[in-house]
Amino acid sequence: MRAKVVVIGSLNMDLVTHAERLPRAGETLMGDDFATHAGGKGANQAVAAARLGASVAMIGCVGEDGYGEDLRQALIAEGIDCQGVEKVAGARSGVALIVVDGDSQNAIVVVSGANARLDVAALQRFDALLQDASVVVCQLETPLPTIGHALRRAHELGKTVILNPAPAEAPLPSDWYAAIDYLIPNEAEAQALSGVPVYCPASAEQAAQRLRELGAHKVIVTLGSQGVRVVDEQRSQHSQAFAVEAVDSTAAGDTFVGAFAAALARGDSQQDAVRFAQRAAALSVSRNGAQPSIPTLAEVEAAIHG
Repeated sequence: MRAKVVVIGSLNMDLVTHAERLPRAGETLMGDDFATHAGGKGANQAVAAARLGASVAMIGCVGEDGYGEDLRQALIAEGIDCQGVEKVAGARSGVALIVVDGDSQNAIVVVSGANARLDVAALQRFDALLQDASVVVCQLETPLPTIGHALRRAHELGKTVILNPAPAEAPLPSDWYAAIDYLIPNEAEAQALSGVPVYCPASAEQAAQRLRELGAHKVIVTLGSQGVRVVDEQRSQHSQAFAVEAVDSTAAGDTFVGAFAAALARGDSQQDAVRFAQRAAALSVSRNGAQPSIPTLAEVEAAIHG
């Protein structure tokens, strides 16, 4: 029996184009190509956890449209339990409009669609999935009251609770922190939550310490090519990034979170889980797309031993 991870969050269809650079305000650029990929932070993290060895269930919402069925089928193809992915009558599925520049950086606009309809009642209908989990993962692309309920319920059940606070534009509700075991922001999110400018590992430590003062237990700040800063009750540690030729960073953070959840669920130490997640994320940025870029367990193990 594989370790169980439940991901509560968003499912979006990603509409992706590549251009030499990101457009300025009021500017029209010619793109190099266009593709659609199954995405959404929740779904991406579920796929990452599944490909990297965990038994995964997803709780979320899609619309009654072609995108919605495609998104469900993409998860089912990964062996993910989709009983908790419900179709919302009269709603459109969420979409993300993504532009990737020549340096593999991206700009993203998300339209929530059916993701905004994920409510507490849905979580209560699928409470058995939470009861059966080892690790529960949430993000911020669904309604905040639903996320808060999910965090508190998972904590009440004694699960390992991970929150990827993305996208983050303001501090988290103060009563959330006690229910979160691992808070995993990137540099922009850490800055938004803490008020501390984040641009390097040292500033990431300052932001993480501020988040701990606010109530966070363990904070992992992902810094892209600058690695990861981990701050917990006992220590602050910087973990260097793996060197890769970056192509598209779209799902790197989601890959890290899903890989970290899968590693914790199977019993890896925190340090080993971080390095495993970094290796998986490094492989993802060497490929295009969101879910198409997420590596398998065999690929990560080959990279580790190669």
